[in-house]
Amino acid sequence: MKILVAYYSETGNTRKVAEAISEQASINHDAILKKIQNVSPDELKDYDLLFLGSTCHDADLARPFKQFLDTLPKRPRFKLAGFFTHATYTPNHTTRRKELFAQWAGKCAPTFEQLCQEKEIKFLGYFHCMGAPSKPIEAFIHQEIIPSDKEWKEYLPEVKTHPNSQDLEDAKHFALKVISKY
Repeated sequence: MKILVAYYSETGNTRKVAEAISEQASINHDAILKKIQNVSPDELKDYDLLFLGSTCHDADLARPFKQFLDTLPKRPRFKLAGFFTHATYTPNHTTRRKELFAQWAGKCAPTFEQLCQEKEIKFLGYFHCMGAPSKPIEAFIHQEIIPSDKEWKEYLPEVKTHPNSQDLEDAKHFALKVISKY
């Protein structure tokens, strides 16, 4: 099977996840890793499976990434799986963390799902994990999302460790699961 792992990354978080997915996909398949800006829509017809990933901006996939998604053909032969990184909590902890995730990263998965429905692309799921924010985003998060100093002192050391080795192992497991679904 020929697999493309393409990503949009600003701080390196999404790139690390893409590399982990590509490493797993390369074990028994012809997997190519590329930045999304180096992928031409014409070359997509050569692939059986796409893993496409982005950073999260304004609760959704990054604008340059979404512009690329708009170029995907209708009813292609390839299947698609998505991944994204975000600087908010993962939603599997407290109610507060679930609310923050929904507010600040909650549009990413629905964007993948809606695109695939509109373009009639077989969607095989998505993966996400926390990623350390850039300094300007860190300041924005402290000012707008987590203004409480007490909560900030908990949050900042946690987010700065991601994506960590467990996140990357989880990304590999996700890739394996998607490939087995194919």
